[in-house]
Amino acid sequence: MRKKVTVVGAGNVGANCALRIAGKELADVVLVDIVEGVPQGKGLDILESGPVEGYDVNVIGANDYEATANSDIVVITAGFPRKPGMSRDDLLLANYEIVKTATEQAVKYSPNSILVLVTNPLDAMCWTAFQISKFSKNRVIGMAGVLDTARFRTFIAQELGVSVSNVTALVLGGHGDTMVPISRLTNVSGIPLSELLDQATIDRLVDRARNGGAEIVKYLKTGSAYYAPSAAAVEMVESILKDQKKVLPCAAYLEGEYGIKDLFVGVPIKLGSRGIEKIYEIKLQADEQAALAKSAAAVKELIEVIKTKM
Repeated sequence: MRKKVTVVGAGNVGANCALRIAGKELADVVLVDIVEGVPQGKGLDILESGPVEGYDVNVIGANDYEATANSDIVVITAGFPRKPGMSRDDLLLANYEIVKTATEQAVKYSPNSILVLVTNPLDAMCWTAFQISKFSKNRVIGMAGVLDTARFRTFIAQELGVSVSNVTALVLGGHGDTMVPISRLTNVSGIPLSELLDQATIDRLVDRARNGGAEIVKYLKTGSAYYAPSAAAVEMVESILKDQKKVLPCAAYLEGEYGIKDLFVGVPIKLGSRGIEKIYEIKLQADEQAALAKSAAAVKELIEVIKTKM
């Protein structure tokens, strides 16, 4: 029997997730959205691409969750996108309600699923889904570090004129302006970044990675990034469905690791069929640890706001 993935939200990120999952033949896909006709139309369009592209999975759209029953993974992308001048924090309460409802419905119809969160502010939405679902911590995971790392790797490869596949990088912390790219552990085919670029250039690339989402919002004016975010989410879905056990930076629930407790923060994890199978706690330098603590504190502030609404 084929695996089944539900994608909640048929906007740009969700539709591209559905398209990539189908294109890789990872699973049958159910695309869910509250707007009547949109998930049905996009689902049918993706399905009809199969004979041309050569993939053979079922893709349907729905306005309710009944069709999502017994999904292996539920990817939650639904939410309001950022607009120019809007921080991720501005989205907090509006998207809290959306993620709360989506999680309740996902749990009702797919109690054994793994939740992959994409909606911003990411770390706070992961915490919301964790609290609402009552799932074990290994089954609620946030897509953040895969995207942030991809952006950092892209900028490094461009700067050096090398293949992006040769660049290995690590980004920790909350998804947003306080993310913590660890340039010390970043390399190009094993060559430390510090031997290839001066500190001023590294700092410039780190800053661009931190503001990678805002840079795209500034260009688009009426929306936010969706090609790279959907690609990042699908890499996580693939690692789970194929039990690849990839080591990826994702938002995970911490219980003392890195000195952080009861928060979702981006850290390196092993991602397999059971979801998060291991959290890697690497030794950080004092400045890195301080930056991570600052990032966690920013996440905690959002959680405190949400708690007043629960």
